[in-house]
Amino acid sequence: MADNHRALVQAFVDMINSHDVSTMSQHTAPGHIDHNPVVADGIEANAAFFQQIFDAFPDVHVVAHDVIVEGDRIAGRFEYSGTHLGTFFGVEATGRTLSFQSIDIWRVADGLLAEHWDQLDMAGMFRQLGVDFYALQGA
Repeated sequence: MADNHRALVQAFVDMINSHDVSTMSQHTAPGHIDHNPVVADGIEANAAFFQQIFDAFPDVHVVAHDVIVEGDRIAGRFEYSGTHLGTFFGVEATGRTLSFQSIDIWRVADGLLAEHWDQLDMAGMFRQLGVDFYALQGA
């Protein structure tokens, strides 16, 4: 089972690094539940979210540093980098580079990523782009 779970994570990484959302169904369940408040549930919403990322950061690249498998769960630490060349959450292209890490946890069901939780430093991401994240949120 662990090998299949690791293969799912590798397929996720490959999808990001190839910028090809058409491969989403190879690793993500159609009824995918996402606990990230900016990503709607479902495979189509997940594909649309990543397409927005690819449009905003056409050179985005991710590296998986740690992948831990336990039962039906996968946890991983990922490092992303890219150049902000398109609109990202309403912020016009800045040309700045962005580098951040995420901690992700997935639940696997029927051989696919069925549910997802992540932890990101959104304020730190926007700070790298020269934008006050909290001002964007109206805080």
